[in-house]
Amino acid sequence: MWRKLLRSAYLRIPAGVQLRSLSTSCVYLQDVRVRFGPSPTGFMHLGGLRTALYNYIFAKANNGKFVLRIEDTDQSRLVQSAANNIEDMLEWSGLSPDEGPTKGGDFGPYKQSERLQTYQHHIETLLQNGTAYRCFCTPQRIELIRKEAVRSGQVPRYDNRCRHLSTQQVQEKLDKGMTYTIRFKLDDADGFDDIVFGHNIGTAAVEGDPVLLKSDGWPTYHLANVIDDHLMQITHVLRGTEWLGSTSKHLSIYKAFNWTPPTFAHLPLIINKDGSKLSKRQGDLFVDHLKNSGYLPEAVVNFLTYCGGGFPDGHEINTLKELIQKFDINEVRRQSAVLEMELLDQVNRGHILQLLETSNGRERLIAELRHEVLHQLPARYGESLKLRDLDDEYLSRILMTNKHRINRIRDLTCEEFDFLWRQPNVTVETLMEISPQADNILSCVHQAMVDTPSDSFSKGQLVENLKSIHKSSFSTEAMGSYMKLLRMALSGLKQGPGVAEMMELLGKEEVSRRLKEYSDSIL
Repeated sequence: MWRKLLRSAYLRIPAGVQLRSLSTSCVYLQDVRVRFGPSPTGFMHLGGLRTALYNYIFAKANNGKFVLRIEDTDQSRLVQSAANNIEDMLEWSGLSPDEGPTKGGDFGPYKQSERLQTYQHHIETLLQNGTAYRCFCTPQRIELIRKEAVRSGQVPRYDNRCRHLSTQQVQEKLDKGMTYTIRFKLDDADGFDDIVFGHNIGTAAVEGDPVLLKSDGWPTYHLANVIDDHLMQITHVLRGTEWLGSTSKHLSIYKAFNWTPPTFAHLPLIINKDGSKLSKRQGDLFVDHLKNSGYLPEAVVNFLTYCGGGFPDGHEINTLKELIQKFDINEVRRQSAVLEMELLDQVNRGHILQLLETSNGRERLIAELRHEVLHQLPARYGESLKLRDLDDEYLSRILMTNKHRINRIRDLTCEEFDFLWRQPNVTVETLMEISPQADNILSCVHQAMVDTPSDSFSKGQLVENLKSIHKSSFSTEAMGSYMKLLRMALSGLKQGPGVAEMMELLGKEEVSRRLKEYSDSIL
C-alpha cells in the first residue's frame, strides 16, 4: 500500500481573505480560478511545467478551475508550433486545462493576440481618468537615456518627460501624426502580502513610468495580464518569483481601474546545480525531450514537486491525485530550488514499481514496452528485423523480472536486452572457438530443456539442471566455458544475466528453439 495522506493542509492567507471550513485543503468562499499564461517563445520546459503544475494542483485542491491562456503579445519572438507544443505537453502531463484555446470556455478568447480590441478599449479608461498618458519619445531618445544611466552607474529608467505635456501639446503632436506609446503614471505603491513570500514593500518609486500599450497597438505584459486576469475572474495568481518585483506595479494598475486584485503567490526560482538559471537553450529540459526519452508523465510531474516544496512528506512517490490531496501552500519554500536531474530516474523507477502493483498499471506498461520494442529495435537493425512474439504474458514476465534493474521501460530495449526480442546472430565458428564440444553441449542441453516440465522451468531449478548436465556429461569442460557457450548461443552476449535467468526470461519454447537451431547448424 503506497503512502496515505499524512495531514491536513492549511494556507497562509493574507489578511482580508475569507475562508470556510475544509478537510484536506483550504476552500475559498469565492470559486477559485487560476491561470497558466505561457509565452509561446519556445517549447514547454520544466520551469514552465512546474508553474502549470502548482496552479493545477492548487485549483483542484480547492475545487477550482485551471485556465490556460497563451500570452503571445511578443510577436517578434514567437516560435512556430510552440503554442501547440504547450497544449500537447499539458495534456501528456495530465494537467488538462478546464478552459483554454482548444478547450474553449466562457471567458475567451484565450490567446492574447485575439484580444487586442479589449486592451485598446480598456486603455481609454486609464487615459480618461488620468492614470495613463501618451508618450511621444522616440526609440532613439529612450536608448540615449538608457546609455546615459549605464554610463553613470545608475539603473536605466524613463524620465517621465511626456507625463508633463499639456493637453494642447499632446493634441499638436497627434495632429502631426507622431507615433506614441501609452505609459502608466507609476507613483508610490503600497506594499502587499504574498502567500509564499509574506509582506513585500512597494517598488514602484524606483522605476520610471512603464509602457502599457506599444506604438503598434500591442499591449505589454503589465497591461494584458491585469486586464485578462480581471475579465477572466482569476482569483489567485501563482507565478515565478521573477515577477515578485513587478507585483506592486500591477496592483497600481488594478487600483487605477478600480478593480479588486487577485491574491498572489510567487514560486521559488528553479536553478541548475551550478547556481545558474534554467535556460531554454538547455535542450534536455524541454518536456517533449523527456517524453521522447521514455519518462512517464506522472514521474516528471512528481519530480517537479521536489523543486519548490509544498508537500509535507518531501521526496516521495506520489500520483497526481495524491499530490492534490497533500498540497499545502505553507510548505512552498522561498529559497531557490536546485534542479537535480539525476533524481528523475529514481522517481521514474518508483512509478514503474507502483504501476506494476495493479492490473491496470501492468497493462499500461505492457503496452508501452511493446511499443518501445516495435520502434527501437527496427530503428537499430532495420525494418526487416524478425522479432519474437510479443504476447502479454511474456512482456509481463520481462517487466516483473527486471523491474529493479531499469529506470525507464525503454531500458529494456537497449543492446544488453536484445536477446529478449530477437534471435542473436552468432556464427558456428564463434561457438566452436568457445568450446570444441559446442555441438554436443548444445544438443544435450536442448534435450534436457525439452524434457523439463513447464512448471519447473524456473531459475532455481534450471541452475540445478545445468550443473547436473555439466557434472554428468561434460566434467572435462571448464564450467566457465560451458556457461559462456550457452550464454552466447542464447543471447550473443559475452556478459550479462546468468544463463538460468536468461532461460527463465525467454521461456521453455524459445530456449529450446534457439539451442536446437545452433546445434543443428553445427552438425
